[in-house]
Amino acid sequence: MLRILGRVSSINVRKVLWTCDEIGLAYEREDWGTGFASTDTPEFRALNPNGLVPVIEDEAGVLWESNTICRYLAAKAGRTDLLPADPRGRASVEQWMDWQATELNNASRPPFLGLVRRDPAFQDPHDLAVGARRWTATLDVLERQIAATGAYALGPAFTLADVVLGLSVHRWLMTPIERPEAPALSAYHARLRERAAFQAWGGDALP
Repeated sequence: MLRILGRVSSINVRKVLWTCDEIGLAYEREDWGTGFASTDTPEFRALNPNGLVPVIEDEAGVLWESNTICRYLAAKAGRTDLLPADPRGRASVEQWMDWQATELNNASRPPFLGLVRRDPAFQDPHDLAVGARRWTATLDVLERQIAATGAYALGPAFTLADVVLGLSVHRWLMTPIERPEAPALSAYHARLRERAAFQAWGGDALP
């Protein structure tokens, strides 16, 4: 049985849970992280030396890093609709997943931590305003991509890239910042909301 360690308030844990539901994988989840079992222990760091969630464990061993876990689970299940087998198709999906993990996550961090998590280190009004503008400007890259494809990140078909991007778009829409009109992203978000797995793990209660 697949074992998933992490709290559902973590966007990175929800990536893995959404992926599992898209694939139809059975799993057991254990709450680890803020408010639950500490990840700063020798027991947990033996699984992930970074002390972060999510971590999974299956018959092949332990794996960490959320986007890597999602790719592993899709490939293991043979879900080439989510993660193509051909090198170019797979690279196109991974390109957007890597962009989400680097450019988009970095842009979102200051305003999300300040306005949603209420982190005292991120409360300067000027910095929050600058951070919100940077986050929105970064997401304009995806706005233009979705406007061009008319559906999902890579085209008419849903892929693994849409799991990680979809949760990030949801977080942006749920965070109390000023946002310009983003018709393509709004339609994209509505499209994703029709999926049962998104309804389970991308719901309005969890930005």
